[in-house]
Amino acid sequence: MKKYLTEFVGAFFLVLTIGCTVIPGAIGALAPLAIGSALMVMVFAGGHISGGHYNPGVTVAVWLRGRCDTKDVLPYIISQVLGAVVAALAVKFLYGEGKPMEIANAPKAFVAELLFSFGLAYVVLNVATAKGNANNSFYGLAIGFTVMVGAFSVGGISGGAFNSAVAVGIATMKLVQFSDIWIHIVANLIGGTAAAGIFQINNPGDR
Repeated sequence: MKKYLTEFVGAFFLVLTIGCTVIPGAIGALAPLAIGSALMVMVFAGGHISGGHYNPGVTVAVWLRGRCDTKDVLPYIISQVLGAVVAALAVKFLYGEGKPMEIANAPKAFVAELLFSFGLAYVVLNVATAKGNANNSFYGLAIGFTVMVGAFSVGGISGGAFNSAVAVGIATMKLVQFSDIWIHIVANLIGGTAAAGIFQINNPGDR
């Protein structure tokens, strides 16, 4: 239960930060910095309990890599999505709803989400699960900055979720249309799966 609660809390604060920075627009172009920082601190806070996934694609990647028990996969994802939805409701109470982004080109948005979902899961596997980086102190910073880079790079194309739970959260806040989140969800899960495959190829002896 501690692991699931940790995943809930981490996803909650990630989505809360997204909503509280994007909807009022108070910090403008710096929103990705705040969002990446929120993920970073939540990874540092909860990594020792649950692994600090906060992302279904990452959970799938870590499971395929062999560092997440099968029995935990679905509860992790449910906890992440619930955290995202509760955070979205908190944001709606604080700031109201956002103006939905129009995803003008679904193929481009899919590729953008796929690339950075892969990149995020790949970074997580290498900095947080690889034997060669065991007990490092930089894993949270690397993970948070990957999201920040992705949001700066392709946020204008896809919304920059790179996370199925975040996709549900931002749709609940009306930052994207619910009809568009299949793009984020499918890309996120494929990206996580691909990252696990590349990790296994690059690290055949790391089990």
